[in-house]
Amino acid sequence: MAQPEKTQGQLVRSLGLFSAFILTVSSVIGSGVYKKVAPMSSELLSADLVLACWVLAGLITLCGTLSNAEVAGLLADSGGEYVYFRKIYNKFFAFLFGWTAFTVIRSAAVASIAYVFAHSFNALVPLPELPASWAQISLGGVFTPFDNFGVKTLTVLLIVGLSYNNYIGLKFGEGLSKTVTIIVVVSIFLVIVLGLTLGGGSWANFTTPATGFVHHAWTEGAFIQSIFAALLAAFWAYEGWSATGYIGGEIKNPNRNLPLALVLGVSFVMLVYISINFTYLFVLPIDEIIAAHKSQNTIAAVVVIRHFLGEAGALFIALLILLTTFGCTNTTLLGPPRLYYAMAKEGMFFSSASYIHPRYNTPSKAILIQAVWSSVLVFSGSFDQLTDMLVFAAFIFYGATTLGVFVLRVKMPDVPRPYKAWGYPVVPAIFILFCVALIAVTLITKPREALIGLALMGSGLPFYWYWTRGK
Repeated sequence: MAQPEKTQGQLVRSLGLFSAFILTVSSVIGSGVYKKVAPMSSELLSADLVLACWVLAGLITLCGTLSNAEVAGLLADSGGEYVYFRKIYNKFFAFLFGWTAFTVIRSAAVASIAYVFAHSFNALVPLPELPASWAQISLGGVFTPFDNFGVKTLTVLLIVGLSYNNYIGLKFGEGLSKTVTIIVVVSIFLVIVLGLTLGGGSWANFTTPATGFVHHAWTEGAFIQSIFAALLAAFWAYEGWSATGYIGGEIKNPNRNLPLALVLGVSFVMLVYISINFTYLFVLPIDEIIAAHKSQNTIAAVVVIRHFLGEAGALFIALLILLTTFGCTNTTLLGPPRLYYAMAKEGMFFSSASYIHPRYNTPSKAILIQAVWSSVLVFSGSFDQLTDMLVFAAFIFYGATTLGVFVLRVKMPDVPRPYKAWGYPVVPAIFILFCVALIAVTLITKPREALIGLALMGSGLPFYWYWTRGK
């Protein structure tokens, strides 16, 4: 049977560490640059707390990356966590990860990133909406398929269009991520420089809380709840760094270059996120950023740039968001079908996902399956519901990978490790404890998103029984 067409991962093999670094950055840096400062501001009502959460989320993500990079270097192979979990734990846990990646983590990532593309387009060209009577229709009090219908429709069209492009061949996608990432990073640093020099900002924005900020409320448990809600938003912005592991077996000298790419890539993205969000909060008072959040289809980054560069600046940032999210959606779509293809070849996923198109030489049906389910998730609810759900599910498996550092030190003590987790055992232990805390707090404060995520994870159990019966 023909093998899948050369993908972005195979391009990395010929280009080495720099391309692995670019792939990590392009998988992470995306709509978090523009979208999450507003909901975080709405939760915390204080610019200095928002910035502190960006720093904290970055440091925690870096702890996870520093830890997981040891596993990635030791077990480098195509498939990422799916391969790791088979070797660390067992086949069932590996399946559970793969199924959750399909139903929640990767498909929701595709849906949420494409969502921001549609939001930005809507800021340039208002999209049609359904009457309020339709928009308010709720399924079970949880799903609102017709709310913000114009934006959701464009989101699905983007997913379908990019999936079709990957269906007929991945040559367009090979160079897209590198080109878009370079353009986006240069543009972001231009925004930072202009904002800090011409933005007319004030340090007072970091000492003046938003209207309604009440200090005594923090003594009643609201502080911890608000911090974790803000961290959920920030972690979505950092989400995606582990995707480089999907093509670990195709990176040149992967045992060295994969962990290096992960650590350097996440560190770089952390610098970018903290710098750009500092600029937003320096330029615009937090009350105005919160007001942008309350308007459903307004993006805070556009409001900030409009503040000091006028309509031309707003047009520039809106177009930049379109470019960023277009490229990031494409990158996010590329890797997961490889995982579903590998699972299907082992009889652990829908058998059609192992099909290779005879003409285009691509895992075409795996691509279609992902596109359909991502589109369903778009219509299932709101943008924030999608991002909170995927972060909750992702941290279950991030914690499991980090726990694998300890497990493999016992199971494979003598195997050479090209990279050893920095700060072992303290740094991995801190990350595991935080994963447990995040999961527990999300269950308490956002039960709808957490329970939907758990239900989708659990939906794989009958499939696992069916696909493994008699084996």
